[in-house]
Amino acid sequence: MQTAHELFLHELGDMLDAEKKLVEALGEQAEESSRPEVKKAFEMHQRQTEGQVERLQRVFEELGESPDESECKGIKGLKEEHDAFKEEDPSEDILDIFNVGAAKKVEKYEITAYESLIELADQMGHNKASKLLNQNLREEQQTLKRMEALGKKLKPERMGMDEEEGEEMESTTSERRPSRSTRSASSRSSSRSRGRSRRSAA
Repeated sequence: MQTAHELFLHELGDMLDAEKKLVEALGEQAEESSRPEVKKAFEMHQRQTEGQVERLQRVFEELGESPDESECKGIKGLKEEHDAFKEEDPSEDILDIFNVGAAKKVEKYEITAYESLIELADQMGHNKASKLLNQNLREEQQTLKRMEALGKKLKPERMGMDEEEGEEMESTTSERRPSRSTRSASSRSSSRSRGRSRRSAA
């Protein structure tokens, strides 16, 4: 690889493979979702990604080129991370939270990739290609904002260590705190002691 054009085609093919992989992955994540709003977000982004695949194919047509058989290692790695996490048998709410977090990782990866492609397209004067790529970029940026907002709304049903620590602290405090009967007995004993001291002094 010696020229910017070759690099551009390589990166373009990489993104085409990434978007194709994501169409399948987003469908899987939609099926896994236990919350309706999470399912809807993944289904919406899946449809959006199908349109992004079509735009990338149009970029190749504008250039008079055909995409090479390339594999996007970055998206492949993120997909493998998802599959490995599922083997941990997460609860439904935790899987939703993980998938939304994974979606944010993917969006940031894609945003950076599209920005690089647009920069190359502009430098080489590929105006139509740049316009199509910018459409994909704007959609990825909008999706990232939606996923960030969704992530803030999702709360795990169990906090884990924080809950256990809270229970331990409450138990310890209860053990140290004297009971009402113990405090009353102590108070009566103290009053009798003061009474004897006053009689002795008299």
